Amino acid sequence: MDRLKIATAQFENRSADKAYNLSIIEKLARKAASEGAKVIAFHECSITGYTFARHLSKVQMLQIAELIPEGKSIEPEGKSIDKLIEIAAVNDIAILAGLFEKDKHDNLYKAHVCVDKNGLIAKYRKIHPFINPHLTPGDQYCVFDLYGWKCGILICYDNNVIENVRATKLLGADIIFMPHVTMCTPSTRPGAGFVDPVLWKNREHDPTSLRSEFDGLKGRSWLMKWLPARAYDNAIYAVFSNPIGMDDDQLKNGCSMILDPFGDVIAECRVLGDDFVSTVITPEKLKQAGGNRYIKARKPGLYREIIGQDHKSEQKVVWMNGDQE
Repeated sequence: MDRLKIATAQFENRSADKAYNLSIIEKLARKAASEGAKVIAFHECSITGYTFARHLSKVQMLQIAELIPEGKSIEPEGKSIDKLIEIAAVNDIAILAGLFEKDKHDNLYKAHVCVDKNGLIAKYRKIHPFINPHLTPGDQYCVFDLYGWKCGILICYDNNVIENVRATKLLGADIIFMPHVTMCTPSTRPGAGFVDPVLWKNREHDPTSLRSEFDGLKGRSWLMKWLPARAYDNAIYAVFSNPIGMDDDQLKNGCSMILDPFGDVIAECRVLGDDFVSTVITPEKLKQAGGNRYIKARKPGLYREIIGQDHKSEQKVVWMNGDQE
């Protein structure tokens, strides 16, 4: 593996406006490529928008969703994937972005893809979707090669279930892309809650109040309770992407960032608007990090049956309506 320059982005997406969202993806990808980045990662459902989908019927979801090919050799069947590949080819950069997917049997998924100038490299379906009751959970992990690096994708809530991150690491991933739409929503944890959209509208006149909310327990302070641990424990580079601004009626705080295998933030978006950051990642840290030693010290014979025992999966999201939990 060689050194690799990776970018992670944040932007204010528009609900169901694929053309606009793809135009922002194109603008940021072009700029990142001009600064030497070979990969740029965008947030969950960055192509379609996200939170608005909680209001949609299955018919409406099928209208916004697209067919995505199953493998690299199959021609894409979705216009958004075609556009992503075009952007990747023009700028010679790999792009990760998300959208709602449908298959030929009208099953619906939350998907995230990686493309480059040659076409689709990887597709992952969210294992723990919840924004719309018609979504089908994914049932497999995703590990793929990118510029000589083994990579994985886990979408938002998938990363909160720690077994998913460890499993993806054990399948070989040294970089895990973690697209999110998160933070600034109510929860049972102390300090959580929505951030008033008025603060976003007034951000040029009073950035201090907005930044206080974004960085406090409603936002970044919560993220930093667990995200560095995922990188540290598993000796991975974690590439976190999150929107900023209004996503439907909810305000999101961005802070897209890249963490190294020591759990340290090595690049982070701090602009109150559309932005990206990039950094060079190096393979040496993968072996230097403590997580590499801890993985080698595991004794799966001791806890294989404990971790793998039968369990009924339950998923409750406090801010969602009861019929969609």
